[in-house]
Amino acid sequence: MANPRIVLFDLDDTLHDDTFAVRSAIEEVALEIGVEHGVDALALKAAYEAEADGFWHRLSAEQLQVNLARVRVQLWVSALDRVGLEDAGLAERSADRYHAYRKKYFAPFPGAVDLLRGLRAAGKRLGLVTNGFSETHREKIALLRLGEYFDALFIADEVGMLKPDPLLFAHACTELGGTPKEGAMVGDRYDRDIRGALQAGMFTIWVNVRNEELPPGEHPPHATVATIAQAGPLLGVSV
Repeated sequence: MANPRIVLFDLDDTLHDDTFAVRSAIEEVALEIGVEHGVDALALKAAYEAEADGFWHRLSAEQLQVNLARVRVQLWVSALDRVGLEDAGLAERSADRYHAYRKKYFAPFPGAVDLLRGLRAAGKRLGLVTNGFSETHREKIALLRLGEYFDALFIADEVGMLKPDPLLFAHACTELGGTPKEGAMVGDRYDRDIRGALQAGMFTIWVNVRNEELPPGEHPPHATVATIAQAGPLLGVSV
């Protein structure tokens, strides 16, 4: 158990099931296109997922000023091309549909709000640290109704840094009035959330929602849990 003054959280797949929301929205769009244009909807879904995964995997701090809406259109252009459709207008419409559909799947994980509320009541300073873009993430945070629990939001394109840069975690702790040694980081991605926080000197809780193995040669987190609700007792909060 830790007793940090500061607790930082990742957003996607830590506080809510973003993977489910993304895949569900992609599937809806792909099924509609399959019916409208007679293509394999599952192949289109897989193509878009691959294009999107590639974008996020390659994202660097130098690319943080891109227009995410335009990127999404280009991802659909590439995915549609993979199933034999070259239609810029369809790519635009698909990007718009995807963005609209994803919102209806946004919901905090069970126990997430109770944990945040409990930490606030205990006097902790809370920060949200995400590699997302303010273009979409501020709306997402509002739709999830999570913003009121955080003292500060650290969104990649606003701060000009990406996880796992340890300077980002140190910056967040400083902005919240403390040091990394006084902070804890809670996140679902070892490579993005845990590695950088460990390097910064923070207590780390890996919310291992995908039941992944610790990468070979890496330092283990201080604690590993399967759900966000299980992080509460490790931070001194009953949920």
